[in-house]
Amino acid sequence: MILEQVQLSVVPGREEEFEHAFDTARHIPAAAAGFRSLRLGRCVEQPSTYLLLVEWDTLADHMEGFRNSEAFGQWRGLLGHFWDPPPTVLHFTDQVRMGDPR
Repeated sequence: MILEQVQLSVVPGREEEFEHAFDTARHIPAAAAGFRSLRLGRCVEQPSTYLLLVEWDTLADHMEGFRNSEAFGQWRGLLGHFWDPPPTVLHFTDQVRMGDPR
């Protein structure tokens, strides 16, 4: 399993609009091969900053499958204009996992 971590900096003042667009866009990666789950959190200290966590079966499912698909273009078309600067994306593998992932 791969955990994709994305830090999103939304243009200040457009947070509500971004969240509405994200509610529509979140179904796009969910249809991709290898998709497991998705979470979006909003920073308490910096309300224009969001953390997106996406679980994939493999790194290739994200980087080769989804990122090279027409669906990724749709995702970027719905959300890309909210980000300034562009997102930072990192991928992680589990080392230790405890508790209920609710």
